[in-house]
Amino acid sequence: TSHSLPPVVIPAPDTDAAHEDLEVILGDLALADRLPFSRQADPVPPRRILLTGATGYLGSHLLLDLLRQGDAHVVCLVRAADDAAAERRLADALASFDQPWTAEVRRRVTVLAADLRQPFLGLAQDMWEGLAQELDSIVNVAAAVDFLRGYPSLRQTNVLGPLALAELAMTGRAKPLHHISSVAVFNEVGIEKMGEDDPVAHIDRLFAGYDKSKWAAEAVLRRAREHGLTVTFLRPGAIGGHTRTGVYNPRDLSTGLIGAFSRYRTVPAFKFMNLAPVDWISKVTAAVVFDPAAWGQNYNVTGRAETLPQLVKDMKLAGMNVRVANWREWRDDLIARHAADPVPELDFLIRILRSPTAMKLFEALMFGPEAGSERTDRFVARKRLPEAERYGSQAQLKSFERMARDGVARLPSREDPPYLQFRERTKGRVGPVGEDRDSKCRMALTLSIASMYQVVRHRKIDVRGEVFCERLHPEPLTVEAGEIWVRPDEGVPLRHGSDHPLLRYRLVLVDRDGGRWWLEGWKTARASRDFWKQTRTIDVTIGRENEPASLEGVVKVPGKSYVPDQIDGIEVDPRLTPQEQRLAKLAWLSWFFVQVGMGLAEPSLRAVAELLDLRKDAIDRDQDKLQRKIRKLMIKREQTR
Repeated sequence: TSHSLPPVVIPAPDTDAAHEDLEVILGDLALADRLPFSRQADPVPPRRILLTGATGYLGSHLLLDLLRQGDAHVVCLVRAADDAAAERRLADALASFDQPWTAEVRRRVTVLAADLRQPFLGLAQDMWEGLAQELDSIVNVAAAVDFLRGYPSLRQTNVLGPLALAELAMTGRAKPLHHISSVAVFNEVGIEKMGEDDPVAHIDRLFAGYDKSKWAAEAVLRRAREHGLTVTFLRPGAIGGHTRTGVYNPRDLSTGLIGAFSRYRTVPAFKFMNLAPVDWISKVTAAVVFDPAAWGQNYNVTGRAETLPQLVKDMKLAGMNVRVANWREWRDDLIARHAADPVPELDFLIRILRSPTAMKLFEALMFGPEAGSERTDRFVARKRLPEAERYGSQAQLKSFERMARDGVARLPSREDPPYLQFRERTKGRVGPVGEDRDSKCRMALTLSIASMYQVVRHRKIDVRGEVFCERLHPEPLTVEAGEIWVRPDEGVPLRHGSDHPLLRYRLVLVDRDGGRWWLEGWKTARASRDFWKQTRTIDVTIGRENEPASLEGVVKVPGKSYVPDQIDGIEVDPRLTPQEQRLAKLAWLSWFFVQVGMGLAEPSLRAVAELLDLRKDAIDRDQDKLQRKIRKLMIKREQTR
C-alpha cells in the first residue's frame, strides 16, 4: 500500500517517568494501611445503594439494571456544581444512551453533587455521616478512561476515589464495595494467564497510566479486604454496544478498532479480543450486587473472546473482505490513510496509536491470552442469566449500523466489488397500456449484492444490465440504477387483491439519445399449482421519466436458463477462499429460497383461511337454523298444552 506518510516511529516509553510513577503508586498503597478495620457486611440484599459513574456508558446501564433487578433505592454521585445540576447531567447522560428518566426512575433515584477526587468525595460532613449510616451497598463504576494520560493525572479518580469509597464502606454500618475494575490489570506483555484469581501483572511491566491506575485501585482495595471490608472485583474487557438498542460508547477502544477495520478493510494479527456487550456486563454486575453469596470474589465479565479467524470470517460474510497485516504494518497503514483522508470519529484512536505507550499497550492487548471466567460462568448459570456469547456480527449488528450512521464505521455498498452476483435473462412482449402486447421485449440483467447484510437487513438486490425493447428505442437501454426488493412489505397483497409480491423491480433506464425511462416489475404469487411459472414471470410497466406508464406487458425467465444462470452461475468474490465461496453461495440460496417459499405459501395459506371462514359461516348458519326449529317446536308444544 502506498502511504502519504513515512512509517511512524514510536519512541520508547520514558523510563524516568515510569520510575516516578512507581514511587507515587507505592505512596498511594501506603494510604490504604490507614483504613480502619471493619467487620464483614451482613449478607442481605441491599435496599439502599450508592452508585458512582452513572453518567458513563456502563454506569448508566447498570443504574437501570439495579432498579430492574431489585426494589432498592439508588443514590447516584455525580460531579456537578449542585444537586440540581447533577440531576440534569444524569438525565442528559441517560437520554444519550437511550435509557429512561421517567417519574418512576426519578422516584427511586437520589442524585447528589459529589467529586471522587476530593476528600470525603466532596460531600459535606453531615452528608458523609448520613450516607455511612443509611447505605447498605456501594457500587463504584466511576473512572477516568484515557490511554494518553499518565498515572499522576488519573490517580485522583481511579485510585484515591475507590480508597475514599472504601473508607465510607467501613464507616458506620459495614457495607460491601463492588468495584468495576478492568482486565487492564493483566496488560503485561507476555502474560500467560488471565484467570479470575490469577496474579495480576507486575506493576513495573505496565506502561499505560490507565492500566497502572486500575492495578493500583485493586491493590489498595485488596488492602481494604485485609482490613475486613467485603470487596468484589468485576473486570470487563472492552465494552461493546447494546445488542438490542445498538447504543455504543464512542470513546471505547473497541469502537475505534471496529470502525477502522470496516473502513480500511485491514486488521492486525491478534490472538484474542476480550469484548462483551454492555447489556450483558450490566445484567451480570447487577445480579452480583443483589446476591450476598457472590460478594467478595473476583469476576472477569469479559464474555467469550473474539478470535482473528472468527472476526475475518464474519467480515468476509458481511461483504468486507479484509486483509490481515502484522501489528506494525497495520498501525502505519492506518495512520497514513487517516492522514490522507481524515475521519474525525477516529481521531482518538489515531492519537493513541501515535503515543509512546501505544506499542506496548497494543502488544499486550493483541497478543494476550483469553480472559478466564469460570466463576462468572458458574454464577451466570446459577442465576439463569443469559450465557456469555461471542460478541460477533449478529450481536453487534445494531451497534454497527449506528456506528455507520455516525460515520465511525462503513457498511458495504454497491460501489464495493460485488460479494455475489448472477445473471437473469428474460423475454416477453409489451404494448401500450390497455392494448395488445405486440412488441418484443427482453432484459439481460446482472443481479448482485454487496453483502449478506444488505439482503438480510434490507431485502435489496442491486441491478445493472440492459433492456431491449423496440417500442422504446432501436438500441438497447442501459440500466443506470436498479434495485430489487425481496418480499416487499412482508408479502402484503397488492392493492388488497390476491397477488402476493415475491419481488419488486425498479429500474432507471437511459437510451443512446439521452432519453430517460423507468421500469417497474413485479413477480407475484397466487394460490396456484404452477409455482415454477410464478417464480419466473414478471409483470412490467414502463414509462418516460416523470410520466405515467405508457407500456405494459409480461416477461419471463426461460425455464432452461433459470438454473444455469441463477444457481449454477452464481459468481462469488474471488478473494474469498473456496470454502468461503461455497458458504457464501449456500447462505444466499438458503435465505433467498426461504423468502420465496414463504411468498409462494402465503396465497395458499390465505385461501385455506378464507375457506375455513366460509365453512365456519356455513356451520354457524346451520346452527342458527336448527335453533330456530327447536324454538318453534317448543312454542308449539306449549300451545298444545
